[in-house]
This record gives sequence, structure tokens and C-alpha cells, in this order.
Amino acid sequence: MKRKLIAAIGVAGMLVSVAACGGTDSKDDGKKAGADGFKGETLTVWAMDGSTPPNWTKDLTAEFEKKTGAKLKFEVQKWEGIQQKLTTALSEENPPDVFEIGNTQTAAYAKTGGLADLGDLKKEIGADWAENFNKASVVDGKQYAAPWWFANRVVVYNKAVFKEAGVTEVPKTRDEFFKALDKIKAKGKAEPLYLPGQNWYFFDGITIGKGADLIKKDGDKWVSNLDDPKIGEAAELYKKYQAYSKAPKDKDEATPQQADVFAKGKTGAFIGMGWEAGTAVKANPALEKDIGYFTIPGETADKPEGVFLGGSNFAVAEGSKKQALAKEFLKLALSDKFEGALAKESGVIPNKESLNSNLTGNPVAEAAAPSAKFGGTTPLIPEWAAVENNPNPIKTYLTAVLNGKTPAEAAKQVEGELNKRLSQKQ
Repeated sequence: MKRKLIAAIGVAGMLVSVAACGGTDSKDDGKKAGADGFKGETLTVWAMDGSTPPNWTKDLTAEFEKKTGAKLKFEVQKWEGIQQKLTTALSEENPPDVFEIGNTQTAAYAKTGGLADLGDLKKEIGADWAENFNKASVVDGKQYAAPWWFANRVVVYNKAVFKEAGVTEVPKTRDEFFKALDKIKAKGKAEPLYLPGQNWYFFDGITIGKGADLIKKDGDKWVSNLDDPKIGEAAELYKKYQAYSKAPKDKDEATPQQADVFAKGKTGAFIGMGWEAGTAVKANPALEKDIGYFTIPGETADKPEGVFLGGSNFAVAEGSKKQALAKEFLKLALSDKFEGALAKESGVIPNKESLNSNLTGNPVAEAAAPSAKFGGTTPLIPEWAAVENNPNPIKTYLTAVLNGKTPAEAAKQVEGELNKRLSQKQ
């Protein structure tokens, strides 16, 4: 899945990516960290475009090279086509030593045997990694990656529209949010909420909040669990939100881009990533002063809505000849110093809650952080990748519910296709 990070400065501007060159080959003879401990080595790290902000990269490189005596080279990769490129690289003699992978992609790479076991690293530095963040790094009980950074959806709202409707305080609970939307609707001058029928990552967050699973194990197979009453409750809640919107019931947030709709200034709010506000401001710079953000409210003020956690893990190639050096890199990159620096510079959620103070002053990140600890992911199995190919049966399920079918009827409608995709060989 393509991901864009929340920017630290301005209204969710884009992060700067850092271009670097490739690495060299040499064996790791089990040298120990320390001044010149790995002198002559070069560690190659593949990072995705936008993930390595300039100051973080510069400072980390300097400290790594001073500590180890080795050279550090980042190679920036594009999300488009990365799965095939990385799969091929991991099967070759000289793969990248360390690489960034999407958190939901980790299970698929681990199943290929391409990832080194990082259980010893987890014991050494990962005792306080957030459990729900680390979950995507563990496959069949083994630590095949390390949690790096995360991002989740927030409510992006138009302060002027809210104020005109008499909404003077940011909603803290779901009921308060609905009351605010009711006031905007009653005013009649703006669409209260732009929510297309197939914004399925928001729906996934609601299911996470309900404690529900989209799939379940049936013997040795994964099958649909959409007939679970908790999934039905999530679908009905989504339907209640969607009733405030004029958006199409059979399209997602990219068709059209919801930021472009919001840019017109006639929408109270939408649910999305912080960077989408930057897209809206680019289309309508006058809107910048009126944009605000708040945490997606839950049933109570102390527990926000569940959210889908997008993000990235760091992994080490099983075929790397420099695994000891790779772990020295991870000890630095994932340390409080550099996790905190990344959060501050990029506005992403760090891998432990104690570092969230680094997000202070970034309105998007401040809105995202409270719900992150209540977040989760899509099912962490290799077979899930096929489910999200168009036409995604979960999207079809949502549209069916919005068009009048009961959640049980909608589940029955798509379960055959969902089960078929879950049975595809990976």
C-alpha cells in the first residue's frame, strides 16, 4: 500500500525524500560495535520515498559511522513496484542489508524466508515497543522485523463551517460529533461530512474499535467473518456517518479525491490522513487558515475510535553478510533519540507511547496520537493481499449495506468472493 507521512511543519506539507547511492559487498565476521569496530564495511539500507527526512538521515548517518567505523548508504525506493523488486533482491546473493517494509506486508516477506529473526534485538531494545505496533512484526511467534513509524486517520475539519453552525468546541465523543454534524446539516449551507461509501480503511478502524475480526480460521483455511454481529454493528455505524454525506455510495475516497472536494470550502469535515489537508490547501490556499484536526471520537472521551494503523517496519535480510552491523544500525535508528527525532521532524507516530511528546506542536500528529494506541491493521496474513485487489469485496459489502441490505445479507453476498481470494496461493 502506498503511504504518505504527516508533515511536521505547515498544513501537512510533503516530506522531503533523500537520494543516496548503493552499497558494497563484504562479509560480517561478527565484529563488535565500537570505534572502528566495523571499519571498511558499508551497510546498505533501502528506505521508501518520504520516510527519511534530511536532518534525521544526516544525524543518524554521522552517529552510526562514528560508532561503528562503517559507512552507511541509504537507497531511496518508490512504493510502486517495490514488492517485486524487494522479493527479487532478497533471493539474490547481495540483498540490501536493512530495508523498510509496510507493516501489513511483513508477514508475506517472512513466509518467503527472506527475513532474519530479530528476537534477540527485541529482547535488547524492544521491551517497551507498543504491543499493537509490534504485532505486525511478529509472524508465527517469531520477531521478523521491528516497528519503526506509524500514521492513522483523523478528522480534518473546516473551522469556519463549524463556527457558522454554532459548533464552538471540538467533539470529544461520538455523540458530540453527530450533534455537530446535525447542526451543520440544519444550517443547510455545507455538506456536514464528506464520506464516500467505500472509505474502507475508516470502516476497518471501526471494526477494530468493536473488537471484531474480518476473517476467521476454519480448519486450516481463512474464511470470511463478515457475518459476525460486531461487524454488522460497525457497518451500521458507518452507515450512520455516511448519511451525513452526499458522496457516492459505490466509490472510495480517491474517486474523486476527497481533499479536492473539501478544498471547495463547502464541506464540514472528512476522515483521512493529515497530508490530504495539504492537497486541499494547494487547490485552495485561502482554506489554510480554517483547517483544523481532531481525533476520531469514540463512544467515550477517554477511548477514541479504533483506527487502521498504516506504517513501516525495519527488517534485516536473511541473506545479508552484515547482520551484526545491521543490528547496530537498528539499535541506533530505533533508539529513543532517533525515534523521537523522526517523530519531531516528520510528524509520524513513534514506536512507543513515551515518545509522543515529540509530536507537540504538530496539530495533525497531536490529533492522531490519542487513537493510535487503539489502532490495529488489516489481517496479518500473506493471503490478505489478494483481498484488497479491485473490486475489493469489503468495499462491495459496504455499498450493499448503504443501499439497503442488512449486514447479514451483504455478508452473504460477498463471502464467496472473499473466501476465494483468501484461498489463493501466495
